Amino acid sequence: MAILIIVLVILLTVFVFRHYRQKMYLKVLTQDQWIEGYRKAQLIDVREPQEYEAGHILGARNIPVTQLKHRLVEIRKDKPVYLYCQKSSRSARAAQILHKNGYKELYQLKGGFKNWTGKIKTKTRSY
Repeated sequence: MAILIIVLVILLTVFVFRHYRQKMYLKVLTQDQWIEGYRKAQLIDVREPQEYEAGHILGARNIPVTQLKHRLVEIRKDKPVYLYCQKSSRSARAAQILHKNGYKELYQLKGGFKNWTGKIKTKTRSY
């Protein structure tokens, strides 16, 4: 029983540490804050291609978090990076990867694409 409590305390400590550390390099923006600045930034959708094609924020590029480490050359370090995914977990992971690779201005859409009410683009299919 004591070992279980120790493990839980360690896991909780790690979670809290990561959460506060992430707040130091990743700023979470409301949709209104996002709209104010995203035209001057690199807008990156880190969802998988099929999710992106089903609908994405107008002007976003698709670089899935699963490919991010291999596609860092596509993202400039001298411009802000606006990240989003469906809910926020993958964009947080993407921000961690970018931070470790020297990116400084990292922003995340609060609530992700599922809460977005602005303009979107969908892939039009011809039948």
